[in-house]
Amino acid sequence: MRMNYVGERLADAARAERTADPGFGGVFTEHMVTTRWAPRREWHDLVLGPHQDLSVSPALSGLHYGQSVFEGLKAYRMRGDRVGVFRPEAHARRFQRSARRMLMPEPPKELFVDAVTELVRADLDWVPDNDDVSLYLRPILFGEDASLSVRASESYRLVVIACVVAGIFGRSPRPLRVWVSEDEARAAHGGAGGAKAAGNYAPTFRQQELARAHGCDQVLWLDPRGRGQIEELGAMNVFLVRAGSRPTLVTPSLSGSLLPGVTRDSVLSMAASLDLAVAEEQITLNQWSAGCRDATITEAFACGTAASIVPIGEVVTGGTTWTVGDGRPGPVTEALARTLSGIQRGALPDPHGWMREVAPRSVGALA
Repeated sequence: MRMNYVGERLADAARAERTADPGFGGVFTEHMVTTRWAPRREWHDLVLGPHQDLSVSPALSGLHYGQSVFEGLKAYRMRGDRVGVFRPEAHARRFQRSARRMLMPEPPKELFVDAVTELVRADLDWVPDNDDVSLYLRPILFGEDASLSVRASESYRLVVIACVVAGIFGRSPRPLRVWVSEDEARAAHGGAGGAKAAGNYAPTFRQQELARAHGCDQVLWLDPRGRGQIEELGAMNVFLVRAGSRPTLVTPSLSGSLLPGVTRDSVLSMAASLDLAVAEEQITLNQWSAGCRDATITEAFACGTAASIVPIGEVVTGGTTWTVGDGRPGPVTEALARTLSGIQRGALPDPHGWMREVAPRSVGALA
């Protein structure tokens, strides 16, 4: 396939003004990648062009029935004015799993990685030279049939867009205050909670508003059956730090109803280099509370692409509140955050080969 390109460049001054205070999710770059899938033709019409509105039918099957999955990954300005994308192959594999769960065609890993890479290459000037800001990439795949028939779509569109973002909780986030959802679950047992499906997100907005009403930053979700075990924090994975001569990172085991985060996997991979033990197990809310009271649990943090690694300082339920450790970021959380950021920014060695560097060049053919 050949990637065609049309479009004009934004002036440097206009781009600098637009990205001076980007927040999260609203400052988009100049370009996007689109491609389609259809029976017999499979993946076709791969185009790199200007970021613009899509023209779709009001009967779009993905709009009516939620056959839509997405990913979120980041590109970083590294030391030596290099640019790298963090773990695109891992995100490609998760994108494929999400598509498979929703009965959608799985984009080949090479297509996913090349589409992301070429978008970053086209918008290299948008990758911020600031350790608090990065380029967030959002691939989305949706059913494109103009049909109200209740079935899987027969045609699909894949779109990759990018935006300049600061941290989702700000550039220097304080420890989070989290609200426990005790009467609603994020996903059902046996459902699509392990897929990054669009339909998993809108049902969480009501609890997020309730969290804000209680002065909290995010929602802590419990398991969908007994609702006693911790699962996710918003759309992020959760870790606790268990005290000992060798501290242990404890995170809920993948149950099928929580998302297998790429940042989660990265944290588990970094543990050995920081002399940390690892335990993937089911953890109840009561165990977390008791561990904070007797100081066997000294830290907690959440992690994800949007937030990276962010400490949890306080937990709030309908009947009680408790502080994690002394309420401040702990040494394990800070060491993991420094290590991850150091790899992403090229300040530390990359022993796992996570960073895919993007060299500047004119846009050409995409194999």
